[in-house]
Amino acid sequence: MPDFNTIEQTIEDLQNGKMIVLVDERAQDIDGTELVGEGALMTLAELVTPETVHFITRHAGGPVHVAASEERLTQLELERVPGHAPRGAAVMVSVNAADLSGTGISAPERTRTIRQLANPASCRADFVQPGQITPLQASSGGVLRRAGHTEAAVDLAQLAHFQPVVLMADILDDNGEVASTPYLLNFAAQHGFKVATIKDLIAHRRRTEKLIELEAESIMPTVYGEFAVYAYRSLVDDHPYIALVLGDINDGEATLVRMHSGCLTGDALGSYLCDCGEQLHRSFEHIAAAGRGVIVYIQHHEGRGIGLIHKLKAYQLQSEGLDTIEANHALGFPMDLRDYGIGAQVLYDLGLRDIRVLTNNPKKYVGLEGYGLTLVEQVAMASSPNPHNIRYLRTKKEKMGHADLLPGETTEKRSHTGD
Repeated sequence: MPDFNTIEQTIEDLQNGKMIVLVDERAQDIDGTELVGEGALMTLAELVTPETVHFITRHAGGPVHVAASEERLTQLELERVPGHAPRGAAVMVSVNAADLSGTGISAPERTRTIRQLANPASCRADFVQPGQITPLQASSGGVLRRAGHTEAAVDLAQLAHFQPVVLMADILDDNGEVASTPYLLNFAAQHGFKVATIKDLIAHRRRTEKLIELEAESIMPTVYGEFAVYAYRSLVDDHPYIALVLGDINDGEATLVRMHSGCLTGDALGSYLCDCGEQLHRSFEHIAAAGRGVIVYIQHHEGRGIGLIHKLKAYQLQSEGLDTIEANHALGFPMDLRDYGIGAQVLYDLGLRDIRVLTNNPKKYVGLEGYGLTLVEQVAMASSPNPHNIRYLRTKKEKMGHADLLPGETTEKRSHTGD
């Protein structure tokens, strides 16, 4: 069975007028099982032909739609279907090109309507409603706002430097059910189509687009020294990212970096149930001793991404005997929902290129790769276990691969290749 293709490979096929299979976000179930499913067959509306329309209609099995950007559909002043569509989709009233002589149902007539939707010179007068082609409006921000097929298709069109208008249809299997992953991959292999996943598209956009904006900067004296503080805003979701910078970080030397996930209970309230506050303070101490370094504080990473309320629910479950991972699973969450791509962009924007990462978490190290940064070293930090967090620390080490240093371990620095 073939594997998925890169985003670059699928964009190249789209630019050449070919169809691709777009698969729903590649993710993991709470037990670590990879989940991939729900595929759509798509092609660029500008390059569509009657043969393409006929193929998609006959072989995909699902209804044929045209996905378009919000800006494009606003320009055309097309009406939206009232009410709530499944999964938050924005469905427009169906259209035909106004100059058709027939019903608009034939492949050549549908092609005319589809190409008219993609024509930047067309306007509201060029269409009649209802018709045979149903437009779907993509959310502003694309897959970085809503990880749907509509947004992904429009994103791919824009990455291919074509109009943000795409012909697409869901793929059904031979029984008329939503096609499974093996079916989608075999379908693609049978017809010579490339296969892209929405998750890979999200990762591609996070790597290749600047998604942060500097909002404020100031000097902040602390007990560890005088830091420059930079407040960034994520253009994806408006979450703040705070960078605390000590010393000259642009002298060409690898810089100590702590990517710290916000923990209200540990950082501010002194909780003994984790070691987050201790890790934050140790990071300050490491950086102060080195005379230079950066701490990026990510407030919305509370509870490895599940949020404060759910973290406290997880605390309750842990008091009843579950470990931290089992508690997350019991609440319906994977063991870790955090993403460090935006934080990596903060580091890059500050001028960092070679970094030494203060962390015991190998996932955090890997999560910073691919953003123009060279990860020179992982610097592990000792923890001071207490009766309340010793099981938590052991779970992180044994089940999550952390390099947490427990009693009897004395080395505080390790190469990341040895973890």
